Amino acid sequence: MISLTWIIVIIAILLVIVYIAVYNGLQKAKVYTDESWSQIDVQLKRRNDLIPNLVETTKGYAKHEKETLENVVHLRNQLTNIPSDDHAQTLKVSNQISDALKSIFALSENYPDLKANQNFLKLQEELTNTENKIAYSRQLYNSSAALYDQKLLTFPSNIVAHIHGFKKVDYLQTNESEKEVPKVKF
Repeated sequence: MISLTWIIVIIAILLVIVYIAVYNGLQKAKVYTDESWSQIDVQLKRRNDLIPNLVETTKGYAKHEKETLENVVHLRNQLTNIPSDDHAQTLKVSNQISDALKSIFALSENYPDLKANQNFLKLQEELTNTENKIAYSRQLYNSSAALYDQKLLTFPSNIVAHIHGFKKVDYLQTNESEKEVPKVKF
């Protein structure tokens, strides 16, 4: 017959195994959340690398739009100087760059030669694809953040998370101006 001591030892071993499994699950969720933020960072860098080419291509055609082009360059430089752990500021400037790029793309409507320029069209397509990848990466980040935060709030992982100081991560929010209904004139 199994003694009480052995039962206690077996229960203790099982509790240690469960504790380790929960801790490792939290670590995996945290790593996945960090990795998904890294994907956003990669796409922002890709966009930043394309911006100088777009500005140079546009400059020759849209001389009257110097302020718009300078704004894009200024925002790009600002983004590269933000500390990598300042996600809120990174996203704020990134949203401003997205808005500024929309302005540049709108310029092509006023400059038919620019609109016909193959280099401009290629850059516009590349930047549009990159913006789509940024949007997808943001969705991935929010999904992984939700999974991670859920683990922090549910039993028994909330106990392990508290013991080891795991902190909730914030979701990426949509820019208020992007939530507005576009004004359409007929």
